[in-house]
Amino acid sequence: MTGKTVVIRGVEIHKRALDPRYQERVLDDLRTVVRAAPLISPTTPRGRKMSVRMTSAGRCGWISDRLGYRYEPVHPDGQPWPDIPESILSLWARYGCSSRMPDCCLINHYGQGARMGMHQDNDERDMSWPVVSISLGDSALFRIGNRERGGSTESIWLDSGDIAVLGGAARMLYHGIDRIEFGSSRLLSRGGRINVTLRVVD
Repeated sequence: MTGKTVVIRGVEIHKRALDPRYQERVLDDLRTVVRAAPLISPTTPRGRKMSVRMTSAGRCGWISDRLGYRYEPVHPDGQPWPDIPESILSLWARYGCSSRMPDCCLINHYGQGARMGMHQDNDERDMSWPVVSISLGDSALFRIGNRERGGSTESIWLDSGDIAVLGGAARMLYHGIDRIEFGSSRLLSRGGRINVTLRVVD
């Protein structure tokens, strides 16, 4: 695990934090999670289908549908979420906080053309804890804004193995993924990007 740390508006971005072997280890563990909790294609409360597919691990999982954005204790198929893999928990302990484990490990899969609009991670009850985001696969253009919508933004490419931490004053910044550079990584045989986000919910 090597690389430099870039700070943009308080967001810490640890470049090349995970070496290729560790990325493969995390990816193998995520495959086990997805077998137990298959990826779904969520919709927004307004009924718009998101371009990413997602699932979760941990005590609760993040859900989006006509009823709103929220955390639920079970997958939409009714099964409990699988445990968060140790390979991912160890990254939280290193980059997030070692005194409190995360409640949710949200897994987003970006295929060709997928993106994520500017948003805040604000569905958690206790937002004093950081959000730790792990990038695997194709590079993604990550845009960072402000605590309120609008205004100037800054962008940086997140590559496979990068870890971004939104904590402290940066915890409530708007952020999003404008696009991915499909085929820029060989980690996923069919291309695409996986984003793993660790959060304390309450």
